[in-house]
Amino acid sequence: MSTQPYPLAAQIQGAGPPLLCLHGHPGDGACLEVLTTALGDRFRTIAPDLRGYGRSRTREPFVMADHVQDLEALLAREGVGDYWILGWSLGGILALEMALRQGQRVRGLILIGTAACPRSDHPRTGWQDEVYTGLASVINLLLPGWRWNIETLGRRSLYRYLIQQHTPQTYRYLACYAFWAYVRTSPFAHRALGQALRQGYDRRGELAQIICPCWVAAGGADRHITPVSSQETAQLLPQAHWQLYPDVAHLFPWEIPDRVILDLRSWLDSVLPEAP
Repeated sequence: MSTQPYPLAAQIQGAGPPLLCLHGHPGDGACLEVLTTALGDRFRTIAPDLRGYGRSRTREPFVMADHVQDLEALLAREGVGDYWILGWSLGGILALEMALRQGQRVRGLILIGTAACPRSDHPRTGWQDEVYTGLASVINLLLPGWRWNIETLGRRSLYRYLIQQHTPQTYRYLACYAFWAYVRTSPFAHRALGQALRQGYDRRGELAQIICPCWVAAGGADRHITPVSSQETAQLLPQAHWQLYPDVAHLFPWEIPDRVILDLRSWLDSVLPEAP
């Protein structure tokens, strides 16, 4: 198993203080474009493909701790000093790890659908779910947002646990980003995350050390990382703003992007009053 940092591929855009943007599992940096594009007027967004994801594929096994090492190397490569972090799902867990490790440099956290002790209430699934998901995904790739596919297959697929608002807009995000992120996620990435979850990841006891401003948001119907566990994280962070969105699930930035961006920018105005 390699102990050397992996040279991560990254999308960089915008201008301003650096904002390290960390995707979930499965995912890649492009999955965050709904947020990085909206925040590019006040941040220089750095959205890497984590090791084993997207363009940062590897043929060697790794563990979750390697992601932190990779990210530190990326920040050094880009000449980053102090910085902000945005993390969605797995990316939020890594954001907390970075803040615990480099707290003196992290100026703020944006945590989306994540938790310091992630808990799930996802129901068991069967072969029918897999069949509906495969068919819905392929058809949606060919005809993004087609209403017949959404109502006939999408609502019966595993998408019903990832989203609540089955709109054409949300399915276009799925076609543009989710499908390709899934097929480009390596077996080693699946294995590393599974191993960490089996070991019982829990950072609740250390959250008092993170004293920077934090925006913590969750979907009220999230089955992958429950909103209760996200809210618990917000309550344990000394300077956290908690935001709960009802009637949306784990992929809520793709369900209600305009509202999420509006709320996030409003919070940023309150903690960065000098920002444009």
